Amino acid sequence: MSVIRLACNVNNYHWGKHGLHSKAAQFAATNPGVTIDASETYAELWMGTHPSGPSKVYGTDTPLSSLIAQNPEQMLGAQVSSKFDSQLPFLFKVLSIEKALSIQSHPNKTLAQKLHAERPSVYKDGNHKPEMSIALTDFVAMSGFRPLEQIAGFIGEYPEFKALVSQSAEGFVSVVRETESSDAEKRLHLKALFAELMNADPEDVQKQLDRLLQRVGAGADPLNISENALVHRLNAEYPGDVGVFCVFMLNVLRLNPGEAFFMGPNDPHAYIFGDCVECMATSDNVVRAGLTPKLRDVPVLVDMLTYDYGTPEGKLLPPVQMSESGHSLIYDPPIDEFSVVRTALAAGQADALPAVEGPQVLLAVEGRGRIKVSDSDDGEEYELLPGHVYFVCANTNVAIEADHSSPLVTYTARCLAE
Repeated sequence: MSVIRLACNVNNYHWGKHGLHSKAAQFAATNPGVTIDASETYAELWMGTHPSGPSKVYGTDTPLSSLIAQNPEQMLGAQVSSKFDSQLPFLFKVLSIEKALSIQSHPNKTLAQKLHAERPSVYKDGNHKPEMSIALTDFVAMSGFRPLEQIAGFIGEYPEFKALVSQSAEGFVSVVRETESSDAEKRLHLKALFAELMNADPEDVQKQLDRLLQRVGAGADPLNISENALVHRLNAEYPGDVGVFCVFMLNVLRLNPGEAFFMGPNDPHAYIFGDCVECMATSDNVVRAGLTPKLRDVPVLVDMLTYDYGTPEGKLLPPVQMSESGHSLIYDPPIDEFSVVRTALAAGQADALPAVEGPQVLLAVEGRGRIKVSDSDDGEEYELLPGHVYFVCANTNVAIEADHSSPLVTYTARCLAE
């Protein structure tokens, strides 16, 4: 069998959306024995082999990882199996976010190996964790440092922010406004500014937040990305947290469905609201900066970041057309572990997903249709409804077809090991 339907785990982290407001819950409800509780939060649907939430062959207790272990070259392809030690190299997820996740960054491989060796209880493995997210609904996130001129402007506009970075603010603003300042000088002063904020005394943070909240107005719309609205929203979710002030340092993105952004190693980011599909290298290493009650490893965080800066538009990863029909687009970040294909079909349309030398995991998110194995002698085909997930073995040609009465949208994560 070259296409295998999967049953996938959903988790209930506190930041998830409630009941069937959550895309993760809607999709998980297609699994046998899953009942959705309207009072419970549903945060993530995991599609892959990660031991914290392993997928199983639908209708059985057999983990996908067991099938791969039995025949890694057939399942993953010879190149992927060799390159990634017979392991599925990516983890595919659906995230549904009501409450912001922590501001965080993920180490590159060299730092991940070092941290894992030194503190394996905190840093669980030695792998990096680049990530890509594609919006399923209107989506708000933070990613990367803002243009430096914006940060300098906020220092002047928000005295509460300036009070927390008073020792480095003057030097930072001077370097930003000096036309002959080098990029290296700007990054050095950005690092100093961020380090001072991250190390601010919690009592000072609370005092300045109280002043700021009294001075600026709130906004009820969860998609409002103005600084003032975000300050109120994030403080309501994480009272007194220094991460609230990161809205003055990090880009805020508002994505429409189908828009994507990529987070490479040592790049600060946070999800604030909405539903998305996410693909990442298989790792669980996180260094947190704020908006969290968990460990904030400030020394590691400050030293690890690249301090790249730029506009929100520069963080987006536009897809490119993959098929002649134009129905399939590919989001292809600059890494080996994964890319993601979005196939959008009107009623009655079809598109081929040619075989690749690596594994694929396909998720249906809208509509109704089927997946067919193009080179199958027995007419192998499977139903597609929202939440249906299939593992496609390496070197398998498949076609996606929409019903004549319904459109169809799918996302397919894959690895080529080029």
